[in-house]
Order: sequence, then structure tokens, then C-alpha cells
Amino acid sequence: MQETAQHNAIDGGLENPAESRGNWWKRLAGGLKRSSSALGAISDLVTKRLLDEATLEEIHEALIRADLGVETAARITQVLSESRHDARITPDGVKAVVAAEVEKALTEVAHPLVIDPAKKPFVILVTGVNGSGKTTTIGKLAAKLRAEGKSMMLAAGDTFRAAAIEQLKIWAERSGTGFVSRAAGSDPAGLVFDALTAAKEQGTDVLLVDTAGRLQNRTELMEELQKIVRVIKKVDASAPHAVLLVLDATVGQNALSQVEIFKKTVGVTGLVMTKLDGTARGGILVALAAKFALPVHFIGVGESIDDLAPFSARDFGRAIAGLDS
Repeated sequence: MQETAQHNAIDGGLENPAESRGNWWKRLAGGLKRSSSALGAISDLVTKRLLDEATLEEIHEALIRADLGVETAARITQVLSESRHDARITPDGVKAVVAAEVEKALTEVAHPLVIDPAKKPFVILVTGVNGSGKTTTIGKLAAKLRAEGKSMMLAAGDTFRAAAIEQLKIWAERSGTGFVSRAAGSDPAGLVFDALTAAKEQGTDVLLVDTAGRLQNRTELMEELQKIVRVIKKVDASAPHAVLLVLDATVGQNALSQVEIFKKTVGVTGLVMTKLDGTARGGILVALAAKFALPVHFIGVGESIDDLAPFSARDFGRAIAGLDS
């Protein structure tokens, strides 16, 4: 059943043409509906009262509950206080302020993933905890890069799970991508060494490396991830050229500790936020930006290939505030 679902998601994504911006906006706005609804209490407040001190305090608390973070919540409340204090404001007026401040908070981290053609292969190490969506993200990213004309190789570095190896193999086959794997239980660092060596010999443009999901508080697992990085550097001292941390939006505040530890352990260079369509905690992306200022390359709001898209601060701000595009 699981394999069938994987085939369906992959087949559906790769056989359909890229959706228009309008359709992406619908998916993004729909995916963030639970997050924007979490801010609905603010609309209720401003339709019933003047924007006085008590109302502003409740708005501040509602913004924090929506996982936007203390810093952003304080800034939004301050903007509302300065411009509208002791006056009436419409729900859409509040939403506009929220959208503008979220966009402002995220603009500095909204950066595309840039593949340097001078580095061949360009090595992308993908990390994250169990269930964050690493393997699926790799498959979607591989398909996107293949569509741009880049030659690709996928390394099944999650050797602890046979299902992860099989899932990545399916993605590789469907996207016409090179694939390197070993039997489940094999040494992941050794596999990555073989994959990088082969990619260099073949002149592959991009090597995407999957890794086993690991809890950030398991020291021995994090040390193994460091070993993979050391082995990569033996083949190419400049690699990995990008270290992506895939975060599951549904974990909310726990994402902060994940970023902190993975950043310290393997030098995370960019973030991918998945499962934004399954949570009311989408605001955590704002809190992450405020604390770590790491580039956010992609966000995911579904299972198909087109549901992983480059991150736009403006689109995200308007969608989470519940405004039209």
C-alpha cells in the first residue's frame, strides 16, 4: 500500500506540466488555511472593540500562540498600537499589518537554492529528524533539477530503512536520475563515498544525499552524520556545498531546537519546510527566521511534485494572514 501511494504521488507529479502561479497560490493559501485560521481570534477581537491596550495585549498573545515568535508578535502589536490606537480597525486592516510584518521578517531569508556549475558535482546533503519528509523532498527536488536540464545522482544514505532506499529508487527511476544504494544496514558513510566518487567520474552536475532520520538529542547518531561529512570532504574538500535541513511544520516550537542542534553539528546552510498543509503552526517559520536567519529555499504544502516550491516571503505573508494574492 505504501509503495503504491509513492508511485501514485511520483507518477502524478512528473506527468503533469507545471501548474500556473494561480494554482500554486490556491494550494499555498489552502495549505496555510489552518495557520491563518489560528489568527482568526484577532479578527474577532477587532470587530467587537476599540484597539485599546487590553485588545492589543490579547492580539499579542494570539500572535504568540500562532507560533510567530515573541519578536514578530511584539513588532506587529507595536505597529498596530502606533497607527490605530484607541480607534476602530477592520479585520482586513489587521490582516494587512500581519501580512506586511511577516513579509518583512521573512524577506531576508527568502533565497533560492543556487547550484554552482563550477562545482561538479554540486553536493547537497539532506538532513532532518524521522518523519520530516527528507526522502520525498529529495525526490521532488531531483525531478525539478532534472527538468532544468541538470544531470543528477541520488545517494540512498538512509541505509537503516529498506523502505527509504526503495522510495528513493522509485524517484530516481521516474526522473531518469542516477542512483547509488547498498543493502539495508550498510555503512552510510561508505555508501556516500562511493556515490561521490562515481558522480565525479561521470561528471554529474548534482549529487543529492539522503541521510537517516535522527533525533537531535541522540549524540551517537549526530556523530555518524558528522562522519558522513568528513568522508565527503576526503573526496572534495569544498563539499558538501549545501546542507539542507528538512523541517516538519507540524512540530511547531520543537523546530527551533532541531535547527539549533543540526546547525551546530553539520553547518546547515538552508531550510526546507514541509507539511505546511497539515498544521496550524505555519507561523513557526517566522520565529525560525528571527532566531537563525538561515535561508529558506523551499516550502511544501502537499504530496505532488508541484507542491514543493521556491519560498516567497510575500506569498507566505499574505497566505498566513488570510489575504488574497
